[in-house]
Amino acid sequence: MNDKKKILDFKVLTKIIRLAAPYKKKFFLSIFLSVILAIISPVRPYLIQYTINHFIQDKNTFWLIMITVIQVGLLLIETLLRFYFGFITSWLGQYVVNDLRLKVFNKVLSFNLRQYDKTPIGTLTTRTINDIEAVNNVFSDGLIPIIADLLSIVSILLFMFGVDWRLSLISLAPFPILIIATYFFKESVNKSFIKVRNAVAALNAFVQEHLSGMHVVQAYTSEKREFAKFREINNSHRRANIRAIFAYSVFFPVVEIVLAVSIGLLVWWGGNYSADAGVIISFIMYLNLLFRPLRVIADKFNTLQMGMVAGERVFQVLDNPDVTDTSKSVYIPAQTKGKLTFTDVWFSYGNDKYVLKDISFEARAGETIALVGHTGSGKTSIISLINRFYTINRGSIKMDDVSIYDYDLEYLRSRIAVVLQDVFLFSGSVLDNITLRNNNIPKDKVIEAAKAIGVHDFIMRLPGGYDYKVMERGATLSLGQRQLISFIRALLYDPAILILDEATSSIDSESERLIQNAIDTMIRGRTSIVIAHRLSTIRKADRIIVLDQGRIMESGTHDELIARKGAYYKLHKLQFEKQEIEVRE
Repeated sequence: MNDKKKILDFKVLTKIIRLAAPYKKKFFLSIFLSVILAIISPVRPYLIQYTINHFIQDKNTFWLIMITVIQVGLLLIETLLRFYFGFITSWLGQYVVNDLRLKVFNKVLSFNLRQYDKTPIGTLTTRTINDIEAVNNVFSDGLIPIIADLLSIVSILLFMFGVDWRLSLISLAPFPILIIATYFFKESVNKSFIKVRNAVAALNAFVQEHLSGMHVVQAYTSEKREFAKFREINNSHRRANIRAIFAYSVFFPVVEIVLAVSIGLLVWWGGNYSADAGVIISFIMYLNLLFRPLRVIADKFNTLQMGMVAGERVFQVLDNPDVTDTSKSVYIPAQTKGKLTFTDVWFSYGNDKYVLKDISFEARAGETIALVGHTGSGKTSIISLINRFYTINRGSIKMDDVSIYDYDLEYLRSRIAVVLQDVFLFSGSVLDNITLRNNNIPKDKVIEAAKAIGVHDFIMRLPGGYDYKVMERGATLSLGQRQLISFIRALLYDPAILILDEATSSIDSESERLIQNAIDTMIRGRTSIVIAHRLSTIRKADRIIVLDQGRIMESGTHDELIARKGAYYKLHKLQFEKQEIEVRE
């Protein structure tokens, strides 16, 4: 669907209006205020006309004072009503946006990881922040203000034609010019705003990606090339804004010229055909009142259109079906032993190329399985399937002889702990990162878990201990320190199954010792699936599964596989023989 069709899709507008359903009293109150303001505004010029024609010429002091008081009173009432109208529409927009942002973020939390694989994070950020803010403008600066302006225009025209239809036709003669100018202005600005919004999304995605991968940019001295690319995207954003600014710069002077011509025609006709002075002055006031909404209604209509375009994008997120299906996932057993069974599992990341092919193995309760293989062999894909981050194409995965897809998802994931080598830490304290802000986990339990795996002393050496402030992604902590924190996080939930991806990077000797002790403690008595990079971990495994290009090549203990002199033997000589020599030394 192209952008123009989106703009004219009033189904989207209906959806946006429905978002205000919980606040329908405020919505209808704003419409009611629009009607009242539309009636009040043209009354003052009419009173001016009546005063000039009847009381000024007759020098009726009493009625001059009374009319002045009424005028001031009407002006005060109109001012207060306009203030309240603006407040109500803004209030409505903010509450709708607050609810919508919660819905969108809740939806984002439910996405399969497959969705994040194919959607740039910057795009989702734009949908959650910029586009939702544009939906707010539909209420505060778009739909309701447009209704108010249209009611005001109709009311003013009724008053004008009621006073003198000939004079009305004469003074409105230049209006076709304004209508044509408004149409071209709307089209020009609308195209520019679409390009602006697309450019903003591109900027967000580019900046987000490059801030995350800045170490790669700097390591390969690619700063100048990436800056050139950013400048190109930034220039596209500037050009789109300049086009919009140019349209505004042309349109508003045209409006003023049309108003001046209308007043000139009014004065010429009135002077030649002896119109009352009161009528001439009131018509000048009517024209000013009429042009006030006309100056901005095209802009407001563009705001409405852009809100609809943004709303369409937001609804695409809300209507996205790529979520974890939990409709049939209700099974909650009394206890979990941790037996894990893969049977004839085939899996692909949304394309025709299978990354796992006919995978079958069983991990008995309390058993440690080490997954080894070259990069791209399928190790990470296997552990990503166990807690239903992705859905398999064929075969079955069972926990305690029950399909993982039958388990209540929250229960399933509560019984499986995942510790990856690239540990993600959030901004906040160490304690917050361990509990993930779960207030039901007391600090004493956290300390107990940290002591159980020998990590408590390391945390207490940090400035502030458990209250140490972690920067975004744990930038102030080493890889080993981040993984130690994630071990506590995993142990807190006393999982039946532990999934561990050992760090491949070099870490300091103290962290190495703490990590190895923590691993030994955590896997004891638990079913453990380990992507192993350390020879010590591989040797301790009950069974080793060797993967290559998505298939299981062989499995067995370390000694059994070495004796076979097959795929593991070759991999061992290539990757682990150096570690073995270092251990002997």
